[in-house]
Amino acid sequence: MNPEKLIITPKTRVLQLLEAYPQLEEVLINYVPAFRKLKNPFLRNTVARITTLQQAATIGNVKTADLINRLRREVGQELVSVSEESAYNTDQPDWFDESKISNELDIRRLLEAGEQPVNRIMADLNKLEPDKIYKVIAPFIPAPLIDKASSLGFEHWLKKEGDELFFICFKRRPV
Repeated sequence: MNPEKLIITPKTRVLQLLEAYPQLEEVLINYVPAFRKLKNPFLRNTVARITTLQQAATIGNVKTADLINRLRREVGQELVSVSEESAYNTDQPDWFDESKISNELDIRRLLEAGEQPVNRIMADLNKLEPDKIYKVIAPFIPAPLIDKASSLGFEHWLKKEGDELFFICFKRRPV
């Protein structure tokens, strides 16, 4: 892809950005230290392939507009106005009941081992009974996972417990 043709937007995928503008890797890492995980070849070729810059901003806990315009400034693109609307539910929903959690997966160890947990989680969600809740424990906001599950009819609740500890509860959306 010709770098002159890639216009940086919230929907630009991280890997697409880095392939077009390799120099932006250090800019990303310096802007959000959590992005240093991009140096891991496995995460770069899996997570970065599906993660948009809007999702990356959520993961890094920075404003999408600030991230996009920082990157655009580096490559000489005009600055833009970007909506900051969050797609993630952080308010405890009425459907949440601790006793209804039927399955829980801590993905921190899987990620450290270089494994990609998305397929396993999606398989588990597909088996989830309508009145049950599936809980994921993660070291960051797994924005692509939440987006994928939402597109397949699951509601979610995202709870931040620390800088690198997030709980994400999923429940089937009522039909």
